[in-house]
Amino acid sequence: MKTIVKTGITLFLICALSAGLCGVINSITAPKIAQNILNETIEARSEVSGGYELGNELESTDSNILSVMEIKDGDEVVGYELELVGSGYGGSFTIMASFLNDGSLIAAKMMGNSETPGLGKKAEEPWYMEMFTGLGGDTPLPSSRNDLDDPSLVAGASVTFNGVSQALANGSSYVKGMEV
Repeated sequence: MKTIVKTGITLFLICALSAGLCGVINSITAPKIAQNILNETIEARSEVSGGYELGNELESTDSNILSVMEIKDGDEVVGYELELVGSGYGGSFTIMASFLNDGSLIAAKMMGNSETPGLGKKAEEPWYMEMFTGLGGDTPLPSSRNDLDDPSLVAGASVTFNGVSQALANGSSYVKGMEV
């Protein structure tokens, strides 16, 4: 009985010490991580703005759209920049994308994701999102890899492609619905 109590107390102390160290390390690193995420978001907003000015942030009415920001040409709102949530092979991901008022994609950038290296991670590369640029207005976004000129570009990563395409299509539809 004495051995069990001694072992239990020892394990409790080890766990308490480990938890305390994790808490201290988290309190040191959390602000830096939050700042890095903010910096990445600001950089992505600038990258996908298409040279337009960013305007007011609006409230999203869709749970798959984390943020909505006007993009302006002078005083005129010409479109919106959206932070979209999608789902791929590695789970959920976010995309920063800008759309003209007619729903056509100006530019997009894959943000946080857990896609498979070498396959789904291709979505982080600029050429990947360029496949969708200009689509979504009068020309629909591709809904499957077979809608692409070269389906081999997304070979082995169909789930990621479908998730990206669906997220961008949702964003396009959302912007089209904002037209007055």
